[in-house]
Amino acid sequence: MKLVLFGALLLSLVGCKQDSDTAVAPTDPNGSGPGPTAYNLKIPDNFPNPLPVPANNPLTEEGVALGRQLFYETALSVNSEVACSSCHRQELAFTDGLARAVGVNGAVSPRSSMSLANLLWEPKLTWDGAVTTLESQARIPIEKPVEMHQSLAVGVARLQLLPKYPPLFNKAFGSSTITEENILKALAQFERTLISGNSRYDQFRRGDRTALSSYEQQGLVLFSTHPTGTLRGGNCSDCHSGDLQTNHTFSNNGLDRAFLDLGLGALTGQPTDNGKFRVPTLRNIALTAPYMHDGRFSTLEEVVSHYNEHVVLNSPNIDPLMLNTTNDPRQTSFTLDLTTDEKAKIVAFMRTLTDDTFIKDPRFSKPTP
Repeated sequence: MKLVLFGALLLSLVGCKQDSDTAVAPTDPNGSGPGPTAYNLKIPDNFPNPLPVPANNPLTEEGVALGRQLFYETALSVNSEVACSSCHRQELAFTDGLARAVGVNGAVSPRSSMSLANLLWEPKLTWDGAVTTLESQARIPIEKPVEMHQSLAVGVARLQLLPKYPPLFNKAFGSSTITEENILKALAQFERTLISGNSRYDQFRRGDRTALSSYEQQGLVLFSTHPTGTLRGGNCSDCHSGDLQTNHTFSNNGLDRAFLDLGLGALTGQPTDNGKFRVPTLRNIALTAPYMHDGRFSTLEEVVSHYNEHVVLNSPNIDPLMLNTTNDPRQTSFTLDLTTDEKAKIVAFMRTLTDDTFIKDPRFSKPTP
């Protein structure tokens, strides 16, 4: 593991030079002890360097602890029944097991809940990339009518009345007065610690050649190979690449000929972006069903069958990588034409991306009252 100390002077280790007066929060004006403690974040050895942490919100022990409390706090929802954790359950790699997320009073979102694993590496967030920082993203589900449906200002007032929160905010940010900004900062800090990097695949990548069976290794080869008609492969890693299992881009993967949800196009207004969605990580993919932005596929087998047999090749703006891909040596078609055995091997490999330590890590679980 690579150790990264997030605090004064040392944020430069992840490319974020930090001024000493913003690296840690000041103490409470009334005087209640020293400022917060820099957080030691462990980066898996096989991972790339993470994105810079915002200069005004370095990770601290106290800030992360507060963010964890807020992540499980139902008082941030209008009916005090829904929390961030309602749609992001640890045992499901911080997804919810539903095709489409369900918020307050049974309101249904048009999209599924994305995994929160390894967001420290994501330059754009949500299915359509609407925000670029976790601080900005945290406000969206709190205030969105189909999710928690409560203004953050009301959330501030409610938390201020709960005895446990003013001291926690004082420890994290140097003031017992709760603010919208500090709620968002604390949530972002906690979410940046949700690192998943200890699957059997990771152990294999770090040198344990016994971590994957021969069958699973054959699946990895298929997963990683772009087929050309002479070289057989599943074409998966063109988009789900590297140790993070994503290329961090937006793509139309041939689901539909006509779009009920424009995805990135609804955000940019560009017709060429219609039908494009963020390429999600495949980490813990066996735990995060159902799949796609609208949860249309229930199993990994269905997902592989889509790419193998059911891609809508005339879908507007389809990713070009899906149009030059074939296992047909005659190259008369651009379907994958994987065998049943090859498809099963790819699924077997994807199951090795499950990180059991991540879904059981007590640092991420609901705090005791």
